[in-house]
Amino acid sequence: MTLPDLNQAKRELDERGFVVLEEFVDQDWLAELQRATERQFELEGAAAGSEFKTESGSRRLANLVNKGEVFQRVVADPRLLGFIELALGTEFKLSSLNARSAEPHNGISQPLHADMGAIADERGYWVCNSVWMLDDFTTQNGPIRVVPGSHRWNQLPQDVMGDPSEPHPDEEIITGPAGTVVVMNAHAWHGGTENRTDSSRTALHAFYARRDKPQQQYQRELLSEPVQASLNADLRKILALDDSLNDEVTKNCQQRSGFLK
Repeated sequence: MTLPDLNQAKRELDERGFVVLEEFVDQDWLAELQRATERQFELEGAAAGSEFKTESGSRRLANLVNKGEVFQRVVADPRLLGFIELALGTEFKLSSLNARSAEPHNGISQPLHADMGAIADERGYWVCNSVWMLDDFTTQNGPIRVVPGSHRWNQLPQDVMGDPSEPHPDEEIITGPAGTVVVMNAHAWHGGTENRTDSSRTALHAFYARRDKPQQQYQRELLSEPVQASLNADLRKILALDDSLNDEVTKNCQQRSGFLK
């Protein structure tokens, strides 16, 4: 695995809004994540994703930090955090860790959106997502589309497009082999596309926010007491479990998505 140097990655994040990191996840860890994710879908059944939101045409899981050490390793991976820092600066926290699996022949594309419906403020960018490809992303199985540079426009697609579900003339499709991670300035307009194949397409979404903004999923409230007691200081910090500012800005904030109601 050869990752881009941080200067190159920062240029890509600044100019295009995303950077693609192939072979980020080694094969052993990838297989462990694949097994753990599918097992969780089986365990939760029809209730999967209910801690947050569900989505027609896709299976979802939420609150994954609460569901195993293998997921906790994702959100605290120091290599990943170095790339998140390029977009958000040093003061950030986990907002949520979810899984999304586009169902076979689901007939649905997500509308273009910015995560949390976020627009950069006077301090700059405040949301950054990472997409962990647990399956190969091909042009046919529901890959991500992104409009490069749209994170710099300070607009949301629903405010300027007649139908954000329609193709955008500047959008690009991101594909890659399983084990690839895409780090994305989540102000960039993006969305999952239709899965036209006979197999599901699964990814993890480790989503981060600047420390002065609300978490998408309030970790202190969602994580069980035994899980919280088991976490080391680094994980507690990235989850903002002992952060009074996070409690203030998140506790009474309604859960938000860029497009799910």
